[in-house]
Amino acid sequence: MSPQQAYNELVGQMKEISLLGSTASLLAWDQRTYMPRQGAEFRSQQLALIAGMYHERFTSPKIGDLLSQVESTDLVKGDSVEAANVRELRHKYNKETKLPKELVEEIVRVTTLAETEWETARARSDFAMFAPWLEKVYDLTRQSAEAMGYEGEPYNALLDNYEPGAKVSDIEAIFTPLRKDLVELLGRIKNAPRRPDPGIVERNYPVELQKIFGEAVAGAMGYDFSAGRLDITTHPFCTGIGNGDTRITTRYNPKRLNDALFGIMHEAGHALYEMGLDKKNQFGLPAGDATSLGIHESQSRMWENQVGRSKAFWVYFLPQAKRIFRDALADVNLDAFYGAVNDVRPSYIRVEADEGTYNLHIMLRFELERALLNKELAAKDAAGEWRKRFKSYFGIEVDKDSNGILQDVHWSAGLVGYFPTYTLGNLFSAQFFAKAKADMPDLTKQFERGDFSGLLNWLRQNIHQHGGRYRANDLAQRVTGQTLSHKPLMDYLNAKYGEIYGI
Repeated sequence: MSPQQAYNELVGQMKEISLLGSTASLLAWDQRTYMPRQGAEFRSQQLALIAGMYHERFTSPKIGDLLSQVESTDLVKGDSVEAANVRELRHKYNKETKLPKELVEEIVRVTTLAETEWETARARSDFAMFAPWLEKVYDLTRQSAEAMGYEGEPYNALLDNYEPGAKVSDIEAIFTPLRKDLVELLGRIKNAPRRPDPGIVERNYPVELQKIFGEAVAGAMGYDFSAGRLDITTHPFCTGIGNGDTRITTRYNPKRLNDALFGIMHEAGHALYEMGLDKKNQFGLPAGDATSLGIHESQSRMWENQVGRSKAFWVYFLPQAKRIFRDALADVNLDAFYGAVNDVRPSYIRVEADEGTYNLHIMLRFELERALLNKELAAKDAAGEWRKRFKSYFGIEVDKDSNGILQDVHWSAGLVGYFPTYTLGNLFSAQFFAKAKADMPDLTKQFERGDFSGLLNWLRQNIHQHGGRYRANDLAQRVTGQTLSHKPLMDYLNAKYGEIYGI
């Protein structure tokens, strides 16, 4: 068999295997949106079966043999799509073959049940109800890390699942100066000569009207409702089922506009990335998938923040919002509204946090994940430790578990190692957006007239089309000419808050 024939067969095998993964994604979407609670046990069996089938087929000697026949041949030299696909598939194959099928199935079974228990515990604000499930999830996650192997600490094995090649030392190297500069900025904001009125976005915003406005915003961004849908869930998410099917969710608060609106923009940002990947030709292959979760989050955070919280965005959308939310916004002008959606103050909920404090939420979770994984913190004590560290970081007491340790779905779903990618996403997004503005000097004017196609096309050309062809840091270097740094994010935040707060 020639290298080209081996590669073609590998592609065919991966596309079939990935159909199993897309089927699991569809079942998981249904679980989080419409599945009745009593279906959790049966759904856990379905998802565990599919996970086992996927693992068995992907880790078969056949896949390893095909990779071996293609590696070190002229077909995969340089930075071609073929080279990237083989490189990343080999990386994944070497990890997955170390995991027993039974462990893979058990992780999926337990996390499916744990998500349902988390939803109930969150609704009741009762961590004690969820604590045994948290212990089970971390025990299985620890087993997974040990099976895959790691250098340094087990967290490195898990972080690699979301940010390939990244290590704890890399995260700490960028978190440390970022934390220092954020604390300094937040200190200046606290003592600022003027403050916006956050009450503007905390008025009466009927849910039905929020749905209309949210869909209009997502559509203006470029989200294609003929290839996706918007539904309600406990914790917002986006899932790419396959070519022509990318779904997003949100949750509504009738007394606060920010929650659903920026949640929709965040998830639509994820969806635009998924829709921009070459899933028609590269489905099931790294070149048809995101390069990392940090890059994925850069897309969602950019649309949510650099776009959605910009003054130019509201030059266009505030008049529309005032027509829809007549009672709430009748007396509001542009500067007041711009200040309200950019109000900075400590708050409980990560997904509702302002840009200034958001990354502190991530750092808290990063610390706790490592402590739980290294058995320095017992699952039963995690809520208390959360409260202690939250008070240290934010200066306020957590009033209830649903505003504390139970607010995020990630740990119930077994997504340990995911949280740092949110801050990486903020860093990448600031760096990418600065380059987009440099390449398109009239970008602000485009936003003011409701035209977001320029930015979307720039993202399609510079980021989306590459999929996983380049690792995250290599992509940043390729797009911006610079390695990842916290400076572009701090420059952006200092400029924005300097205008709003007069600092």
